[in-house]
Amino acid sequence: MTGDTGWAQFAGRFATDAVECIDVLAEPERLATGTWFVVADFEAGSGTHPEGRARAWRFARVHDAAAPSATTWHGPPHDAWTSSMDQATYEAAVARVREHVREGDVYQANVCRVLSAPLTGSSDTERGAEPDARALAARLAAGNPAPHAAAVHVPARTGLDPVWVVSASPELYLSVRDEQGTGTVVESGPIKGTARTPGGLTEKDRAENVMITDLVRNDLQTVCRPGTVEVTSLLEVEEHPGLVHLVSRVRGTLSDDVVRSGELWRRLLAGTFPPGSVSGAPKSSALRIISELEPVPRGPYCGAVGWVADGEASLAVGIRTFWWADDGAGGVLRFGTGAGITWGSDPTAEWHETELKAERLVALASTGTESAGHR
Repeated sequence: MTGDTGWAQFAGRFATDAVECIDVLAEPERLATGTWFVVADFEAGSGTHPEGRARAWRFARVHDAAAPSATTWHGPPHDAWTSSMDQATYEAAVARVREHVREGDVYQANVCRVLSAPLTGSSDTERGAEPDARALAARLAAGNPAPHAAAVHVPARTGLDPVWVVSASPELYLSVRDEQGTGTVVESGPIKGTARTPGGLTEKDRAENVMITDLVRNDLQTVCRPGTVEVTSLLEVEEHPGLVHLVSRVRGTLSDDVVRSGELWRRLLAGTFPPGSVSGAPKSSALRIISELEPVPRGPYCGAVGWVADGEASLAVGIRTFWWADDGAGGVLRFGTGAGITWGSDPTAEWHETELKAERLVALASTGTESAGHR
């Protein structure tokens, strides 16, 4: 069975038979050759949560084709989800960020919560197997198609570092590609601003997007040739199932010393990770505030997932992302949701934004047809 030896899919590439796993922060030069599928935790490289890792798996077979059909997904009951922060706690965190803004510590900080549900009793876990990530990926593809959808599953029984991540991300973190006559181009597509319809987008959403677009522009300037970083589109409205986003695009040409030094991925990650749209501005201050307010680590949520192949890459921001971990009793499925907080934020409205981002995907991942709730 494909899942027994590990598999991954992203951007039209499907890989099977995992053969090795590396620590990207320790050996970034390894990404220069071969095809690797990457999962980086939001906390990777941070001393706040030392469990945060950035890993990449190389597979024996990589195809430019869709993944094979999967079996039926067996999710948790729709009422089994719990949240790392209830509404009152989340709204208090929003109020605290607004205090930091007033005090001049930060302009914006992303505050997230993690939903979790046990998978005890599913047919996979009853057999002692890990849940079928392909089945969830297929369910999300049918019910919530996303431009940067991804899945990586390497079971523990392979003997490699295991991973189980399924994402329906709409957001580009980084693409890297060679352009004839230009050089090696890096591009990012930050998303800030979410509503059910275009008419629901506010001036706060637009200001939030402009702040983060400027942050991403500054991040890319640390690795690009002077004068090449530009905002190619600003505040475009993208429609996705059940909601809309404001999306901007920033690109630049990588400096020759970054490309040729063998330090490309060390420099890229040092200059741009974690993604600005899911941290805040200034990034260092936002990360400090996030570590104070959020009670649990984000894991791969808000990190990065995608592929790196022979000097080119496509990595998504790990939003709209599920991850599973074994707890010895069927395991726990998790999903993150959050919102960008500015001075113009209303705490209750921000809570409802996190609900909006979660409701469709959590419903798809749950048993039954009821709207998925969480308490």
